[in-house]
Amino acid sequence: MKIFLALLLLSPVASLAQSPFDGTWIIDTNTTQLPQKPTLYSLTKGMFRWAGTEVKADGDDQKVPDNGYSDTINVRIVDERTVQIIFKKAGETMFTEIDTVSPDGGTLTQVVKDTTEAQEVTIETFSKRVAQGPAGSHVLSGSWQAYKISRSKIGSTITYKCTADGFSAETPLGEKFNAKFDGKDYLVEDDPAHTAISVKLLSANAVEQTSKRQGKIVGVLRLAVDPGGEIIHASYDNKEANTTTSYEMRKQPK
Repeated sequence: MKIFLALLLLSPVASLAQSPFDGTWIIDTNTTQLPQKPTLYSLTKGMFRWAGTEVKADGDDQKVPDNGYSDTINVRIVDERTVQIIFKKAGETMFTEIDTVSPDGGTLTQVVKDTTEAQEVTIETFSKRVAQGPAGSHVLSGSWQAYKISRSKIGSTITYKCTADGFSAETPLGEKFNAKFDGKDYLVEDDPAHTAISVKLLSANAVEQTSKRQGKIVGVLRLAVDPGGEIIHASYDNKEANTTTSYEMRKQPK
């Protein structure tokens, strides 16, 4: 969901007249290597369980711990193969997710509408079943392995600018920050979760970015610009889910 926007915020090399990170970049979702850890869903006897969350699947808003992006979840069974999940914060809809299982029960398609920005972003994830749910449960129940993801172009684009003192990054959706190379935390503007970023220079073309929320490290992103200067290789460690995602970004013509 929001996590790809946070992953895009980088820092480059201060010693170069022009950093190899400077310019506009787009995530190539065809290169994404998704976590190998399966996701477990349980929807049985009117209760929905997922990633440590348990709420009634009755179509009403259910309070959950505030993770920065939502404080209630609304789960509704649409039909025997489809479930709708709405994430809200302070009563405002942040994400709307539609989970649909194929007629043969082997494939899960999840379409998320991210409405936290001025323009809606769509993320579509495809997963294959690796384990069945208990007898009598909704067909969504069971373990699923994600294998493909796609997202709106506007939600995959960011522009970077480096100076001798620091680095700025901005997405077309309004998220941005301006960080100095001093190891301090800098807030991401227009981020509902108030994510803070610190950056560390690893080499002339590589950087490590640490993301925090409420003082807790939630992710570490490592990036390296290819020698040709046209590709960024990225690897993100999600500290909350204990998973790793990697992908490439392509530099756009000026």
